[in-house]
Amino acid sequence: MAKAIFRIDINAFRRQALCWAQQFDDVCFFQSNGYADDYSQIDSLLAVKAMDAFTGEGQNTFSELENFKARYSNHWMPGFLSYDLKNEIENLTTIHPNRSGFPEAYFFVPTIVLQFQVDVVEIQAPDPQTIYKEILSTQLPPPSKEITGILIQKRMSKASYTKAFEQLLSHIQQGDIYEVNLCQEFYAENMVVSPVDVYQRLNQISPTPFSCFFKTNDKYIFSASPERFLAKRGDTLISQPIKGTAPRGKSEEEDREIIKALKSNPKEIAENVMIVDLVRNDLTRSAQEGTVKANKQLEVHTFQQVHQLISTISCQKKNDISDVEVLKNTFPAGSMTGAPKISAMKLCDQYENSKRGIYSGALGYFDPSGDFDFNVVIRSLLYNRTSGYLSFHTGGAITIDAQAEKEYEECLLKASAILQTLGAVLVD
Repeated sequence: MAKAIFRIDINAFRRQALCWAQQFDDVCFFQSNGYADDYSQIDSLLAVKAMDAFTGEGQNTFSELENFKARYSNHWMPGFLSYDLKNEIENLTTIHPNRSGFPEAYFFVPTIVLQFQVDVVEIQAPDPQTIYKEILSTQLPPPSKEITGILIQKRMSKASYTKAFEQLLSHIQQGDIYEVNLCQEFYAENMVVSPVDVYQRLNQISPTPFSCFFKTNDKYIFSASPERFLAKRGDTLISQPIKGTAPRGKSEEEDREIIKALKSNPKEIAENVMIVDLVRNDLTRSAQEGTVKANKQLEVHTFQQVHQLISTISCQKKNDISDVEVLKNTFPAGSMTGAPKISAMKLCDQYENSKRGIYSGALGYFDPSGDFDFNVVIRSLLYNRTSGYLSFHTGGAITIDAQAEKEYEECLLKASAILQTLGAVLVD
């Protein structure tokens, strides 16, 4: 495999590259949108054309992925893990149908990888020069007409959400759980959309540090996730759960007031503290003794639609544990379950009325150096081009102080970027 570096106009070339990539069955494009922290490694990266791929169907997914990864340890390997792999890890079940048609897990080994930085691109391919010329000669399609008039249906009515909320709150009051993440699905059927247009519009409306366009055959993920599930840098493991949400203000002054209120809101703080404890406990299973620590707690991060409370927890990985086992030990993300984790997941299955699937799972990559980075699949849209099924979920944490009306409004706030992307109207 050869490598070559080319000077480019990065914005124009990236758009051309993503359009050029659509000829392949397997495409993964990550971009960080200028967000960077101590653990960031990718500005943007495009991986295409699988030389081999792994599909997990939820029986022995993690062990089979372990074997697959071992054959390609020096390669990039993007992919995803479905939330419902929890059923393989714990004694859990999911009764809801798989309407989107995605597998429980999918990873591929790309033949071609492009890494973008500022004004250059490094192309790794059998013939980098040919790839560069092909992309430069790719004609961008004319701007598509803005999508309007899409009717998005709710899988769970407001009345049903409120009933489920009250039942879960009673479980908290009885001491069965401390916190639980109640999620709901929004969907449209028989849709025909341009995947690249939808992703680019979503990324423009809601730029986030873990943005991703993922394609496998006729199935697409358009992710505007702001949350890191788990990363590995050398021997260090890092998780950055989000819990605590507030809307953006209409002015800088209003933003400052909202941030101040968020940082002192007992309910939002309690959510975050509980999840930090859960993540610390999850990481302990993979950590060298005494190395788990909360590096940063309750930091406010501001995004296009919301302010969020984010904490950072890290540890040193045990030497005798594999990367896939590390992921299994912490999966799914505690910020999307509640605490205690298994009890919360059982109750989510009982009171939610749709399969989460990719939502609440993880999307990311293993890299050739032995590191990895996975987001939490939130603020993300799933599309099955063959069936025309388009869907997304939103959710929020319920604690003993939570109020149904406020939590329901938070779900709609989290849906706002996707609704705006689709020019969509919610149907009651």
